[in-house]
Order: sequence, then C-alpha cells, then structure tokens
Amino acid sequence: LWWGHRIPVWYVNGDEKEFIVAHSEEEAYEIARDKFGAGVTLRQDPDVLDTWFSSALWPFSTLGWPEQTDDLARFFPTDVMETGYDILFFWVARMVMTSLLFTNDIPFHTIYLHGLVRDEHGQKMSKTKGNVTDPLKVMGEYGTDALRFTLLTGGTPGHDLNLSLERVASNRNFANKIWNAARFITRSLEKATAEDKPDQLEFTAADQWILTNLSTVTRDANRLFNNYQFGEAGRQVYDFLWGDFADWYVELAKVQLSEGGSRAWTTLFVLRHVLDDCLRLLHPYIPFVTEETWQQLKQAFVESEIGIQPVEGWADALIVADWPECGEWQTCYDFSAAAADFEQLRELVTRIRAARSEQGVEPAKWITAMIAAGDKGTFYQSQHAILSFLARLDPERLTIAANLEAPTQALTLALGDLTCYLPLAGMVDLDKEKERLQKESGALEKEIQRLTNLLNSPFAQKAPTAVVQKERDKLAQLQASHAELSERLNTL
Repeated sequence: LWWGHRIPVWYVNGDEKEFIVAHSEEEAYEIARDKFGAGVTLRQDPDVLDTWFSSALWPFSTLGWPEQTDDLARFFPTDVMETGYDILFFWVARMVMTSLLFTNDIPFHTIYLHGLVRDEHGQKMSKTKGNVTDPLKVMGEYGTDALRFTLLTGGTPGHDLNLSLERVASNRNFANKIWNAARFITRSLEKATAEDKPDQLEFTAADQWILTNLSTVTRDANRLFNNYQFGEAGRQVYDFLWGDFADWYVELAKVQLSEGGSRAWTTLFVLRHVLDDCLRLLHPYIPFVTEETWQQLKQAFVESEIGIQPVEGWADALIVADWPECGEWQTCYDFSAAAADFEQLRELVTRIRAARSEQGVEPAKWITAMIAAGDKGTFYQSQHAILSFLARLDPERLTIAANLEAPTQALTLALGDLTCYLPLAGMVDLDKEKERLQKESGALEKEIQRLTNLLNSPFAQKAPTAVVQKERDKLAQLQASHAELSERLNTL
C-alpha cells in the first residue's frame, strides 16, 4: 500500500547515481535498454511524494485527467473552494499552480476560508492537553444536526470557533423546537376542513406580521448566502423560527384556530407556509431533522385532504424542493401597516409580562388592564382575545378605548401614543409589596453608602485602575436599581 504518488525515478543496476525518469516502468526499461543494454536492471525509488503534492492535483486528477473526460469538461474548473486558512499555502496555492501548469486554467474562482475549531476556552485542541472533542461522541449524545448547526453558525469566515457543548445542547433544543412546532400543526389539522377554505384569503394582523417577517428573513438569508455569510444566515433563520414563529405566532394561532371555519383554515395555511419555508432555508444546516419533519408535514396535509399545499405542489423530498424566494407576499399584498401595528402589540405584551414578573405576579393569574390606544383603538379592540391570551389579562376586566382617565395606584406603560394601565389592586398585596420593596431599598442604600465611602477613601488612589473602575461600575448599577425601586414605591 503506497500512501501518495511514488517518485517516478528508477535507479540503474542499484546505482543511485544513475537513474531514469519516466512515466511508467515499461517506459523506464525502454530508455534504460537503449542506453545501458538489454541486461540492465531497474529499481524504483521507494519513497512517495508528500500529501500536498498529491492534493495539489486533486481538482483535475480526480476527473480523469489527462484524458478529456465528460467529468473533466463539466466539473473543471469549479466555482468555490472551501477550506481552512491554515492550509492556504500548503494546498490551495499549489492547486492553483498545478492547474495552471497542466491545464492552463485556474481550478476555482472563489476561495472560502473557514476558521479552526478550538475548545470552549479558545485553546487549540490536542491530545496532549486532553481537550479534544470527539465528534462521534457529540453526535451520539446531541445529534448530528445539532453539531452541524453549531459548527456552521458558530463563527464567521476566517475566524476560529470556540466549540462549547452548551451551545451544541442549545441547538439540539432548537431541533426539538422545530419538531414540536410541526407536531402542533399536524395535530391542529382537525380544526378545519376543505369546506372551510375561503374564496379569498383574509389575513389577520398576526398573519400579516409573520408573513412580512418571513419575507424579510428569506430576503436577508438569500443575500447572506450569496455573500458567503452562511453563519449569519443560519442565525437569522434561527432567531425568526424560534422567536417570531414558535414563541409568538404558534401561541397566538391557538386563539385563531379556536374560532374554526375559514379563520382556522387560513391559520393552518400560514402555519404550513412559514414552517415549510423555514425547513427549506435550514435544510443545508440540519438536513436530517428538516427532511424528516418536512416528510411528516407533507404526509399529514396530504392525508387530511384539507386543500393546503405549496404553490408548486409537494416535491418528492425536501432536498429537491424549490429554494424559498422573498417578496411573494409583498408582491400580492401590502402588509406594512398591519405588521407595524402587531409589532407594537407584541411590544406591549412583552412590557406587560415584564411588569408582572417585577411585581411577583403568579404566571397563571389573570389581571386587570386598561389600554388608552388613541387612533389605534379599533385595532386593539379587534385584538382583544389575542392580547388577553398572550398577556394573561382577564377578558372581562380588559378595557380598551381611544382615551381613558388614568387610575390611581396603577403601573403605567407607555408605547408612543398608547398608554397601558395595570391597576395594582388585585394584582399584588399592596402592604406586603411596600414592605418588601422598602426592605430591599434599605439594603441597597447600605451597599451604596459602603461603596461611596470606599471610593472616597485612599483606596481610589492606591488600587489598580481596573479594580477601582469595577467598583464604580458596581456603584452605578446599584444606584440605578435603587432609583427603579424608589419609582415603584412611589407608584404604590
């Protein structure tokens, strides 16, 4: 077994000072007999050329060269060469040189350099250090797709990747998120039938918001792919699917599905379309989970006979399905106004949730809310059920109007021209909350005083600058927390 190309040199009669260079042993003997006579003996040099010589021939030698084969005509030169920056000279430059020498052409027009995979502390992996990560073990524990997605999205071109198993575990959870979203959709198919299909699609504000964001992420992902920013493209699709789709649209879809009829049918239409496009965008990163999920989605929709399918029909497999293009919805509809309104609603829900958490309100508790929505009053009234569901607001105690008089003892949340009031009565025990906040405020005041005295002492001149700055930053943070507590106490 010879590892590499044998050196094409044959020594004459065992004398290393006399040698023949030829393409083959037969040619070497022909040359040797002409020069030394019929009884000559030859011995080929036992060494081989190094791996970089063999690898330098790879772009064309694997395609049948020097014969003019169909494969050589089709695949040489190729488009993109992807490799690590550490072998740019050893391999890439030599491929260019040998290709120019033997074919008079460059082997590729674009070189994409990825970084090296290091351990989570940025150290180069080595057996000596004992910090080598076995990919087979990682794949066995977290899944192949989770590792693939981590490697593909964990860095930027030319920069090293610090591989953390926590990140791999997080991406395994992402794969589970995809699977669970698909399972929710397929289990919701019973909410509508083919008879519920409307003559013309009427999208809710939530539908228009998610479709607008899908168009945006599709456009951005395509642009990033074309610029070889594969990691950033994957991260943007990740954020959209996990955040906008799974955490928001799937949740509020439960309200729309409960209405049944054409509303449920349209919601299923949007759910399938968005997840389908996301699976296509993610397929290069996580091929196994996306293919299996897509096949399950396809089978469920076909068997349901609900009349929902891709515009081009169902392909045989995800890997051969059409790549998503942006602008489909924006070409047919103008969703900008409704999408902007719903984005404000989402921000309002986020603020209400944060306020509930700050006040220690139990997650399952329904609370009172009053919303002065200004010229958006009609819109927010149409979103009464969704707002109530997402923010855990008691439907019977949720008041929405253009203008409202501010109640006493209520938290005030302002978003542009909109104001939301959360009456504290019934939401928290006011006396206990005051006592808790006063106790917390007192503890902060003591710590603020201690740090103030420390920074006014000789410590500030004698200690290292970095240490002093750290204490100053801590003081600023405590003062900000104390100001926030004081504001909450004033509200009470």
